[in-house]
Amino acid sequence: MSNLPRETDVILIGAGVMSATLGSLMKELAPDWEITVFEKLDKAGEESSNVWNNAGTGHSALCELNYTSEKPDGSIDISKAIKINEQFQLSRQFWSYLVNSSLIRNPQDFITPLPHMSLVQGVENITFLRKRFEALSNNPLFQGMEFSDEREKLKDWIPLIMEGRSLDEPIAATKIDSGTDVNFGALTGALFDHLKRENVELNYKHSVEDIKRTSDGKWEVKVHDIDGGKIEYHTAKFVFVGGGGGSLTLLQKTGIPESKHIGGFPVSGLFMVCNNPDVIEQHNAKVYGKAKVGAPPMSVPHLDTRKIDNENSLLFGPFAGFTPKFLKTGSMFDLINSVKPDNLLTMMTAGVKNASLTKYLIQQVLSSKEQRMEELREFIPEAKREDWDLVVAGQRVQVIKDTEAGGKGTLQFGTEVVSASDGSIAALLGASPGASTAVHVMLELLEKCFPKQMEKWEPKIKEMVPSHGVSLTENPELFKEIHTSTAKTLGLSEKELVHSTSLDVEKN
Repeated sequence: MSNLPRETDVILIGAGVMSATLGSLMKELAPDWEITVFEKLDKAGEESSNVWNNAGTGHSALCELNYTSEKPDGSIDISKAIKINEQFQLSRQFWSYLVNSSLIRNPQDFITPLPHMSLVQGVENITFLRKRFEALSNNPLFQGMEFSDEREKLKDWIPLIMEGRSLDEPIAATKIDSGTDVNFGALTGALFDHLKRENVELNYKHSVEDIKRTSDGKWEVKVHDIDGGKIEYHTAKFVFVGGGGGSLTLLQKTGIPESKHIGGFPVSGLFMVCNNPDVIEQHNAKVYGKAKVGAPPMSVPHLDTRKIDNENSLLFGPFAGFTPKFLKTGSMFDLINSVKPDNLLTMMTAGVKNASLTKYLIQQVLSSKEQRMEELREFIPEAKREDWDLVVAGQRVQVIKDTEAGGKGTLQFGTEVVSASDGSIAALLGASPGASTAVHVMLELLEKCFPKQMEKWEPKIKEMVPSHGVSLTENPELFKEIHTSTAKTLGLSEKELVHSTSLDVEKN
């Protein structure tokens, strides 16, 4: 192949769930656009989207305590929980649209109904959980949630966790049956299979080395064909950098002003995985606890039933780890290479401000298996060492930037899109809730980068995602209708219809 650039309309870098979602939206909104994808690994969804590299929680704030905070007056702020839940509803709607349109099939391969629970110990935490439950129960998105501090009820809900537990230990939980376990790797694969049928060009084992602006305002992408050993050049009017932790490095190469004063801090995750089928059978829920004091939000402990390769698995974690790599398949020089003159002060300030986080990570890295087993035994008192193995999960790069609220060198824990002022290039940075809210994040990206097309696209967007631009909290009837229809389409109907019935009971 010659080194003359090959032209296309859209380039997607990274074959993860974000690129898959954006590509699928674009194919519905602008079917004539040519889309080219570059992925350095040999197939889609193998980094952050891989089933072993994330928690697989359909993040909807049903169980995650860090999305609800206690205000100084003792009341519970549920605004973030509502926001996350509404964003996940958009994902469900889009997936349902794709299934109903026969663009993807077999939703049971990527989404499974599973109770979501929050678990706390100690009188103070139980008081918080009860107040949280009461605040959420008044919202239509969370009706159907139950609270209990009765041991017999908890034995019924979580027998494995209650077995062998001290009788005088104060403990409570909330449970809601409309939760889900999502295999984002399988979903990503299904979306890219669909895109391939739509003539999207998928290039695996192609690593993007550089991105430069051309004189006519397009973007030129330098790509290394790993198998062929060749260098290729491609140009496009729009580029999306969805390369997980690797996005920051590529964003910096663009040179756009919006890429300045942004850094990244890599954190890896580890999970304990149960290898004893008898133990796995005793648990059927995602159970989230409270993070330890000084621990980052992404380290909230949870005991999860997961559906992996059509079998139930049981995972506990995450334990934090550290490596300077920005991807599991990255380089040991990723972190040092990301430090530039424009973000040096931002990075150094973040280091000073987050000394407690650094200390926490060091402690986590140095933890022995027995120390990790002790943390597991706070959830499963009778956990046996030989029943559990350690696996390394995905690599996340937390965004560091200067903000008005947090000042210089603020460590961000959410998902963030950085785009050029003219909307010609965008990159996705950050971590949780990430994949669960991919449809919301990509719709926001389209609004930012394609404002002139949005009016024309809006009817199609509403067809695919009926609650786009609408508050489901303020429209409980619409929520009930959408929740029930998506549940049936995605094969979640038994659990979800219980949830819908509870909406009727509550309303009457």
